[in-house]
Amino acid sequence: MSENHKETFVTKYIFTQDHKMISKQFLVTGIFMGVIAVLMSMLFRLQLAWPDTSFSIIEAFLGPHQTDGVMSPDIYLALVTIHGTIMVFFVLTAGLSGTFSNLLIPLQIGARDMASGFMNMISYWLFFLSSIIMVFSLFLEAGPASAGWTVYPPLSALPQAIPGSGAGMTFWLVSMAIFVASSLIGALNYIVTVFNLRTKGMKMTRLPLTIWAFFITAIIGVVSFPVLLSAALLLLFDRSFGTSFYLSDIFISGEVLHYQGGSPVLYEHLFWFLGHPEVYIVLLPALGITSEIISTNSRKPIFGYRAMVMSIMAIAFLSTIVWGHHMFISGMNPFLGSVFTFTTLLIAIPSAVKAFNYVTTLWKGNLQLNPAMLFSIGLVSTFVTGGLTGLVLGDSALDIAIHDTYFVVAHFHLVMGISAIFGMYAGIYHWFPKMYGRMMNKTLGYWHFWITIVTAYGVFWPMHFIGLAGLPRRYYSNTAFPMFDDLADVNVVITIFALVGGSAQIIFLANFFISMYRGEKATQNPWRSNTLEWTTPVEHIHGNWPGRLPEVHRWPYDYSKRVDADDDDSDYLHGEDFVSQTTPLLEGEEQS
Repeated sequence: MSENHKETFVTKYIFTQDHKMISKQFLVTGIFMGVIAVLMSMLFRLQLAWPDTSFSIIEAFLGPHQTDGVMSPDIYLALVTIHGTIMVFFVLTAGLSGTFSNLLIPLQIGARDMASGFMNMISYWLFFLSSIIMVFSLFLEAGPASAGWTVYPPLSALPQAIPGSGAGMTFWLVSMAIFVASSLIGALNYIVTVFNLRTKGMKMTRLPLTIWAFFITAIIGVVSFPVLLSAALLLLFDRSFGTSFYLSDIFISGEVLHYQGGSPVLYEHLFWFLGHPEVYIVLLPALGITSEIISTNSRKPIFGYRAMVMSIMAIAFLSTIVWGHHMFISGMNPFLGSVFTFTTLLIAIPSAVKAFNYVTTLWKGNLQLNPAMLFSIGLVSTFVTGGLTGLVLGDSALDIAIHDTYFVVAHFHLVMGISAIFGMYAGIYHWFPKMYGRMMNKTLGYWHFWITIVTAYGVFWPMHFIGLAGLPRRYYSNTAFPMFDDLADVNVVITIFALVGGSAQIIFLANFFISMYRGEKATQNPWRSNTLEWTTPVEHIHGNWPGRLPEVHRWPYDYSKRVDADDDDSDYLHGEDFVSQTTPLLEGEEQS
């Protein structure tokens, strides 16, 4: 099949319809956007640690948006807005799901490609276009959007409100509308591919947990992303056509505006109906990747496969009925608040199932502590520690006191941001040989992991305590509030950790791009893994497998399986501590 497929440079590297190349496009674009977002965070951390101090780097990067190297309040809010938007949507949604769903779904289910290569290509280029629009908004004279990454009205609905409410806000909304279109096209493609293109013998109960995670994530996206699109379109109508979906009784500089009858709380409902499922759109792929890597590098079957699948489904369902916990101080009826408290705390059960199953899989395993495994274990750590603080924020009575403080920032950065980033790094280190045919440098990977996890906790652990002390988020400077003076030194410590951690990502970037061309050449199955992607040739070919598609005979986690299941000293089944999914069952062997 591959011998008859001729490609030009344009059809192979630019307007490609091959899922493997599209996954690389998503990854490299996501890394580029991530670099921008991390640089922004380092700039505004400088402002928070040393307010009103002149920095030449701020002058170099921000140009007209600073005075003698001191960041202006407007651009501080803009940096926070675009940092959050890029990280949540462009890095952790498209960069993570777009990369690994595209790479692994066809390879792990035994398909030649996605159900529609053309739709796959359109999905990437819409994502690329939305990225360009978002980045271009940084160079507008009035600055980019600056209403926070949630862009609540009326600040986002009135172009005259602040400089960042003008053209930059319009660019933000247009970019996000295109991004939603990209995500929907991709998600529909993933769902159809998993349903229709599984190879012979690949029953749903034999799917790797990565595929279950990508599949359920796509379903969540199809359900929730259209609601964000409707919220953005109604906001564009309010901004440009004089409607009043989100506005009522507005006064600006003594002027009474004509808006009547709208409510910004409507926008909150629409946004968070996507916003909380978005947490799991980000997290579930990372958790699926972690399941695969922990099982492979523990040389053990994943503990509780069916429980893990059911927990993914339970998380997906519950994620759509908990959005109100973001709105406890919006004037919500206390009874409704108690309902959302109940559903929010309920989601801790399937989350705990996943955490305990990871720990049980690791227990007494023959651990291979390579960089991918370390990042996977790091994800389990941040998922648990960040999740525990979610119990506090999920309780309406407790949330009121710490809502919009740095406690919230610390919680969601740990449980969603750092966890998902760790899952993304784990996936890159693990599947880099499959993507590029070479190995990443293991020593640089160790340095990258240890610096990153230490600095991540160094940033977000103390942030919980300044949040409990009442320090509000999104403030440009706290010098006007004497009650926070004692917290200034903590902010300095946080910033030092943030600067070191951000700079340490240079290690990863160097390792990634140098290994792409000069890394040690990979063997076909460097991790001695069971799943189908490691049965394809090292060199990428059109259609993935030469000749016939593989036939599946067993589940994907037959590690360290003994001839005599009751005797730990008996020989391994088939003479190896792993059995590929394509290996037929022996006579009398239990079918999976």
